[in-house]
Amino acid sequence: MDEQKPNSEGRAYALKLNRKMFGKLVVIAVLMFGFGYGLVPVYKSICSLTGVNFLTPQDSTVVAPENTQIDKSRTITVEFDGNARGPWRFRPAVSSLQVHPGEMTQVMYEVVNKEARTMEAQAIPSYAPMQAEAFFKKVECFCFTQQTLGPNQAKEFPVVFYIDPKLPKDVKSIMLSYTFFEINKPAVVKPA
Repeated sequence: MDEQKPNSEGRAYALKLNRKMFGKLVVIAVLMFGFGYGLVPVYKSICSLTGVNFLTPQDSTVVAPENTQIDKSRTITVEFDGNARGPWRFRPAVSSLQVHPGEMTQVMYEVVNKEARTMEAQAIPSYAPMQAEAFFKKVECFCFTQQTLGPNQAKEFPVVFYIDPKLPKDVKSIMLSYTFFEINKPAVVKPA
């Protein structure tokens, strides 16, 4: 029995030390959480005092500057056309728009693959009058890359453009026409 007495005293002492250590760890964890939580307002106040990395609220009295490259004294009529070579339905969403030179404009073209197979296609633009091509600036166009349409799939493609303000004054109308055609793939030769 003498052997068990020191053991139970040792266990009680170890349990007391463990509880004391657990209490210290809980206090440290709570303090660390509080420090992390309190760090955000302290950081914001330091940033506002030093002027570093501080986001200021938007001033509602400031007006966004107007694009001065837009020539509002002129209006150009841009007509859109779509021609399909192959089993497509291809057309612009609108037939014409009135735009000011320098004004960014977007128009959509609708394409439908009328075949029951996947096809790859390309669009080639043309302009009338031909001199307008140098002043018709496309920012985004489905004609930049080949397009893949699944069986009976319909898609809309954007064309984002602006007319260069240096367009000659005598040009009042421009036609943008696309020809949409299937890209021929090499025929696969079957072994005899």
